[in-house]
Amino acid sequence: MEEFQEPSGGTDLLEGERHAIALCLAPRPHRIHQVVGDRRYTGLYAKGDISIIPAQIPASYRAEGDDHYFHVQIPAQFLQFVAQSVVELDPARLELRTVFCMRDPQLEQVLMLLRSEMHKGDGWVGQLYVESLANVLAINLLREYSADQPRVALYKGDLGDRKILQISDYIQAHLDRSIQLADLAEVAGMSQFHFSRLFKQSMGITPHQYMLKQRVEQAQQLLKGTKLAIAEIALQCGFNSQSHLTKHFREATGITPGHLD
Repeated sequence: MEEFQEPSGGTDLLEGERHAIALCLAPRPHRIHQVVGDRRYTGLYAKGDISIIPAQIPASYRAEGDDHYFHVQIPAQFLQFVAQSVVELDPARLELRTVFCMRDPQLEQVLMLLRSEMHKGDGWVGQLYVESLANVLAINLLREYSADQPRVALYKGDLGDRKILQISDYIQAHLDRSIQLADLAEVAGMSQFHFSRLFKQSMGITPHQYMLKQRVEQAQQLLKGTKLAIAEIALQCGFNSQSHLTKHFREATGITPGHLD
């Protein structure tokens, strides 16, 4: 994920192993000339407009006026993995469509959430959330912008008590480490996309929100029951630093860790 603010000009984008999505953030419309493979587009881009460039296709663009956009690159292997595990689509048949200057409120919302998380820089705490958003982004691309447009089969019901307890135990045992969405999905025995959806359906909050809650509660217990320094407690609970703990602790409890130290 990257965000760019650039003056008039252009660049060549070499074909690679990543699909690219660009969300226009410029406050004023401006003209852009784009070439993707053998396709060309010239027109105005305004805030909220999105373009999609598939992997393995050379591309270039030139902007007339100040350009401001959020750029996300998705490894082709990741999209293939999601296609195979969630929509049961043969990765060899996966083909994204080139898209110029279109509006998609749902896709824009996911991109803006990713942008917000990028600027927060929450490290381990935010990693699980970004992974969840990446899976939602991949499903959206597969469902709306792949050549086959496969249907996504959705599980009904919830995770069940046994899996919820297993996941809760796993999170509690690994609070001091980086917990990835793939780890929790493996414990549940399902794809990351389906796990995220069913977890929220079962618990009323996302895996990221639940893990953050557990980290803060663990910090509360250590602050009340030990004489460890706040900085050490922060690391033991999976936060990057004392200030990182303080930020999330205040948001959850309304007070700082120092009030319990």
